[in-house]
Amino acid sequence: MPERNQTTQSALPAGVRPAGEGTPPTASPAADRGGDDRAVIRDALGVGVAVGLSGLAFGVTSAGAGLSLAQTCALSLLVFTGSSQFALVGALAAGGGPLTAAAGAFFLGTRNAFYGLRLSSLLRLPRAVRPAAAHLVIDETSLVALAQRDRRAARIGFTVTGITLYLLWNLTTLLGALGAAALGDTAAWGLDAAGPAVFLALLAPMLRTVAERATAGLAVLLGLGLLPVLPAGVPVLVAALAAPLVLLVRGLRAKGPDGGEGR
Repeated sequence: MPERNQTTQSALPAGVRPAGEGTPPTASPAADRGGDDRAVIRDALGVGVAVGLSGLAFGVTSAGAGLSLAQTCALSLLVFTGSSQFALVGALAAGGGPLTAAAGAFFLGTRNAFYGLRLSSLLRLPRAVRPAAAHLVIDETSLVALAQRDRRAARIGFTVTGITLYLLWNLTTLLGALGAAALGDTAAWGLDAAGPAVFLALLAPMLRTVAERATAGLAVLLGLGLLPVLPAGVPVLVAALAAPLVLLVRGLRAKGPDGGEGR
């Protein structure tokens, strides 16, 4: 056998090596997939833990607004969308009526429906798990899933982020509500700013175009400017008019001064 191999090698042209020699070994697709899965899980856990800890702030803020322990925990268990929860308890703490506070929270939560439309085509989950998955459609799970390069990674990112965040958010909500009494005046700690701060940190990288930045800026001006003159919870509803106003101005500019298409 050795002599046969030597004869075969000598018959090849100079500089040409037999197949399989001189080529570096390559990782198998299964190994590559395992490494990619671990990276997705690591990133998803990081998002879930980082945001889940802010449930402490919600628990404290909700208790400070006068909600009972059962009401506070029920909001996190059943609503599970941080910005809407903070908007609700913030409006109640500022003296707003329950209907106005609920309307503002509901409006903020409608964005999750648009996330769901995009995620349904991306994840293509089995029908049996869709109701549970729908409850996990929030800013963080959507951002992690949409950042992935294929359906498998998107499913892993969505699932790990959602489960981690849901469990930790509800646990920290309970701990925050139980510890609110020990903190005394919760307003003095400024914990009600944690929710908006987390939301802005997630939103800011998504504002890439001029129209998106203009919409966000106008919404901030409307919301803050109307706080002194409108009941609590109403300014956030009015701020939603920023989107159609910017789209209207953009459409008029595109048509040009003569009513035709702009160049």
